[in-house]
Amino acid sequence: MKKRALLSVSDKTGIVEFARELHGLGFELVSTGGTKRVLRDAGIPVLGVSELTGFPECLDGRVKTLHPVIHAGILARRDHPEHMAQIAKLGISTIDMVVINLYPFKATILKDDVTFEEAIENIDIGGPTMIRAAAKNWQDVTVIVDPRDYDGVLAEMKLGKISLETKARLARKVFAHTANYDAMISNWLGRQAGDDPLPETITMTYEKVQDMRYGENPHQRGAFYREVGKGFEGTIAAAKQLHGKELSYNNINDANGALDTLKEFDGVCAVGVKHANPCGVGLGKTLHEAYVNMYNADPVSIFGGIVALNERVDAATAEEIAKIFVEIVIAPGYEPEALEILCRKKNIRVLELPEIRQKNKREFLDMKKVAGGLLVQELDCELMNEEELKVVTDRAPTAEELAQLKFAWRVVKHTKSNAIVLVKGDQTVGVGPGQTNRITALELAIKYAGDKAAGSVMGSDAFFPFDDCVEAAHQAGITAIIQPGGSIRDEDSIKKCNEYGIAMVFTGMRHFKH
Repeated sequence: MKKRALLSVSDKTGIVEFARELHGLGFELVSTGGTKRVLRDAGIPVLGVSELTGFPECLDGRVKTLHPVIHAGILARRDHPEHMAQIAKLGISTIDMVVINLYPFKATILKDDVTFEEAIENIDIGGPTMIRAAAKNWQDVTVIVDPRDYDGVLAEMKLGKISLETKARLARKVFAHTANYDAMISNWLGRQAGDDPLPETITMTYEKVQDMRYGENPHQRGAFYREVGKGFEGTIAAAKQLHGKELSYNNINDANGALDTLKEFDGVCAVGVKHANPCGVGLGKTLHEAYVNMYNADPVSIFGGIVALNERVDAATAEEIAKIFVEIVIAPGYEPEALEILCRKKNIRVLELPEIRQKNKREFLDMKKVAGGLLVQELDCELMNEEELKVVTDRAPTAEELAQLKFAWRVVKHTKSNAIVLVKGDQTVGVGPGQTNRITALELAIKYAGDKAAGSVMGSDAFFPFDDCVEAAHQAGITAIIQPGGSIRDEDSIKKCNEYGIAMVFTGMRHFKH
């Protein structure tokens, strides 16, 4: 009996060559719509689905392959005599190969002017049904959804037959393909409707951007995946690399953290990140000034770090950056001379992200995998409610102190807990991240600040459980504090601030980051 292959692809890469080879190997080809036209135009004999089923396409092409002649031909088990007898009685021939990729839903929703109706019409129905049927009957039916598999399948066929291992691998690929497709549709429809981003069940789909050389450490495998859809233009996943070697797992994680901090500031800003913590943040009237402030905040820690800038990089700023080794510079753009200066350095990665000022959205979600489960929360896109700021000490902060306190609050939000940040003169001067107690975080920040601690202000990501932090702040010359408040011992800290003339403001909002 002549073998039969059903071909219906939206991605027509390599389909003519593959079909020609199948025909040469004795396959009868069956196809639909555009694929059929392409094959006939190439001079390859092909039978239309309607010719096979005896039933015309209808409903504007919505119904073409949803017919027993097609699905019985795919699903009949060759090792079940009753199946084979039944399809023979019905005059149905087996289909031995199904080559299908689905309507281009992803390409459709990525279009700027896509309408809801257009997206709906690009939800494939017959395609998923056929490839799932073929994958279910994988021992008897070879199913291909990826043009990259054509050559390997042909090579095996020319050696005699397609191995069961290959058939099983191709079938598994189908279910990954349809799961991705259905999740993409579900997520897009949910975003259009404004559904709760934390539903009863959660199904997500991501597409691989690249395999990493390794993960967080050389003995771990790693890869980077990107979310599907529009709206992610201001994220690290959308950055374009202009120079340098491939990004590593840690590069991407740190660059993401740098962007998160940078987006907190509307003015000209430079952020330095090292090991997922801000090590320096600077503001300025010019980018050069902001960068110098960031660098001087901690010249030691920025070595080998990540630099994020929210203005187009000029030559003067590039010259400053080029004086030290940094892993990554990411900015909305570069003057030609600035790019030439940076690209002289072999090991620097230069990234361009035009929408770098685009704010993050709650619905991006923050996820952390734990053994046996997944923690999911809205992204922390709040900073503080200005109306709820409460001066709790006898002395209120000056206007300048209040501006610097808000600066410190923006940075401490993105510093690993327990976190303390000291700010003075539009730059961070001390960052104490990721400690198991708050006083040690403060002591670390004071140590980094050195002489700059005197006259600085302090931000704390959570409340003070004791008044020891106020005592240490006084000894270092810190003049004002911003913190959430809410400890049962708040009054102890307030009294200590009043004793030393330190101004303290409560935000009423905590920013833990683990």
